[in-house]
Amino acid sequence: MARTFPLAGLLRLRQLQQDRAAGELAAANVRMQETREARAGVYNALEASFSQPVDATTMNAIAAARSSSRGMLADLNALGTRHAAEVEAARVEFSSARARSVGLEKLEGKFAEGEAAEDLRTEQTILDELAGSAWHRRQKEAKL
Repeated sequence: MARTFPLAGLLRLRQLQQDRAAGELAAANVRMQETREARAGVYNALEASFSQPVDATTMNAIAAARSSSRGMLADLNALGTRHAAEVEAARVEFSSARARSVGLEKLEGKFAEGEAAEDLRTEQTILDELAGSAWHRRQKEAKL
């Protein structure tokens, strides 16, 4: 009967850590994409705006809107920079978690190979003993 991998619990923990890190990386990528889309939306809205001032009130309103849009773009750029840093940190964490998991996965593979080889050796020993017993039995019967 094959033994279980002695480090199976640790391997499962490492895989859970890797899954968590993968989830955090995916979430960070989603936030980054949402920020890019919001920034692109603001740029598109600014490009589509062709307001012509007809009086001082309209000119002040256009200036205020542009100023507000500039502030929003600055905020979105800062948010994009922060999200890019989060994505990179999540990528590093995922790579680290993956590296810790891979080593144990390789050990588990070698352990499984060793167990399979031991099972085959045991089976071959049993077959050899059965064959030897049968041969001795035939030899005894032939002498009688």
